[in-house]
Amino acid sequence: MQRLIYAVLWPVLGIVLCLFCGCATTSKIVMRDDPLIGSLVKGETGDPVRFADLTETLIHSDIIYLSEKHDNPMHHAIQHRVLQALIDQGRAPILGFEFFSYQDTPLLLNLVDAGQKKHSPKMEKAVEQRIREKLGWKNQSNTMWGYYWDLIRLAADNGLPAAGLDLSATQKRRITRKGLEGLSPIELQQLFSTNLSNPAYESYMKSVFVSVHCGMDHGRMTERLYDTWVARNDRMALSVVELFNALQTQDRDEAGRKTGPVVIIIGAGHTEYGLGVMDRVHHLKPNATQTNLAITEIDREPTDMSQYLAPLSLEGFDPVPPADYLWFTQRVSYEDPCEKFKAMLKKRQNTRPGL
Repeated sequence: MQRLIYAVLWPVLGIVLCLFCGCATTSKIVMRDDPLIGSLVKGETGDPVRFADLTETLIHSDIIYLSEKHDNPMHHAIQHRVLQALIDQGRAPILGFEFFSYQDTPLLLNLVDAGQKKHSPKMEKAVEQRIREKLGWKNQSNTMWGYYWDLIRLAADNGLPAAGLDLSATQKRRITRKGLEGLSPIELQQLFSTNLSNPAYESYMKSVFVSVHCGMDHGRMTERLYDTWVARNDRMALSVVELFNALQTQDRDEAGRKTGPVVIIIGAGHTEYGLGVMDRVHHLKPNATQTNLAITEIDREPTDMSQYLAPLSLEGFDPVPPADYLWFTQRVSYEDPCEKFKAMLKKRQNTRPGL
């Protein structure tokens, strides 16, 4: 579960740590060498897989999830490699991005329409800055923006359709702040729901939210985080199905390439164990074949392969491995944010008057 926590909810934890610790810089930790780094394996068996064989499998899937840890550059490099391999095979995949809202899709398509025109480097930079601002990324990290801009440019340079998947940032904030029951009827009408509900999954995800807050249960906030999580997964599942449906209307694009598959750039927590977005897509479109490639950081401590592949046991779901395929990479960091948080919190408590 620890991998899920930090792969999906690191922005939430980052906010908590900043509030208590002032986001102080930390000393660099030496990266651990691990024989798993660079390995690509089947999720069911742990058997090694050649990249060419993976590509052949992906070509015959309707929907591919390239599941990432958002801030790991190696994960985005692998995504780029997989997309380029599909392009080299004469395919024209449709790209969907968690990090952009479904309302951002026209902006992404505008960029694709203009993508193959030649511009000066100065003009290219101006176009990038304009797109970045319109997508609401002006004040976001340059590094994080660069990861996704590279994939957007790959789509634009190759004339590949690209779309946003998620709720808008404002919608997500409104749900987290007010909960679903606090939204206006107008807002509720703008949300999509699969009406899927499973008490075991809800309990599991709430335990994740508590863990990401270093064991502190924020009560009502935990409920609202779960509301937001479900609303996002429902919306992204609908977006994925809409892309799949669009794929069925055109066998080949204007360049004569076979269209598809749908390729989804998304955080690993939204796809792990076939849950989150994937089970909702299956509910909406049971005939669509889905393949999840989990690009996976190694654990902090040496870990046996069997632990990475261990299925999750939840009532109402079949126990399955975390993904169809796992591709192991180095970690971005070996620090445990909760250890730092707890130490800083203890220090503050000890310095309070009267203690």
